[in-house]
Amino acid sequence: MKRLAAILFLCLSAPRLIAHPHVFVDTGLTLHFDAEGRLAEVEVTWMYDELYSLLVTEDMELDQDFDGKLTDEEQARLTGFDMQWIEGFNGDLEISQGGTELRLSGPRDYTGVLEDGRVITTHFRSVDGAAADGPPYEVRPYDRTYYTAYDVTLPVTIEGRDGCRNRVEMPDLTKGLAAVRDELAALDAETDPEDAGLPNIGADLATTVIVTCDAS
Repeated sequence: MKRLAAILFLCLSAPRLIAHPHVFVDTGLTLHFDAEGRLAEVEVTWMYDELYSLLVTEDMELDQDFDGKLTDEEQARLTGFDMQWIEGFNGDLEISQGGTELRLSGPRDYTGVLEDGRVITTHFRSVDGAAADGPPYEVRPYDRTYYTAYDVTLPVTIEGRDGCRNRVEMPDLTKGLAAVRDELAALDAETDPEDAGLPNIGADLATTVIVTCDAS
């Protein structure tokens, strides 16, 4: 109850403080289409902020000589550190087409490096259920709790199909914060927001990559 009151206070008195991520990730996407023109897999790049990267390297006892370079053994230990997903975790990524969410596999073929003080990882996920000449795709990287903030600041590229283009649609922060406040206000005094599945702050504040392809 105290946590709910605190969240409501922030929603009503200081909207800019509602969304308070602790990890910031610059995100890049490569969309791979198959021979039939369907979205078949997505390669995701996560570039972690400097502070979190420092915490990771310290916790894993990497780069002990502080030269900014990892040995082969250290890089092997780093690779996959963020790929140990619990059951039900969606990888902080949703892809939909025409309002229907597509099925994504778990991560595979992942990498991990340290460059200029930042941990950068990549992984692939297979996509199932896409239609070749269907509506545009909507790709949304986000964390429901907004503990991690994903910004699509790295390149978004398309491979395997011509006639596709993408645009990045930024969230309406004012509208998103208002939605969070309304969701919280709808709960009764005895309900914990987490138990109710609220607030889905990340969805309200998520960046959306819209991919449109010409008919094949």
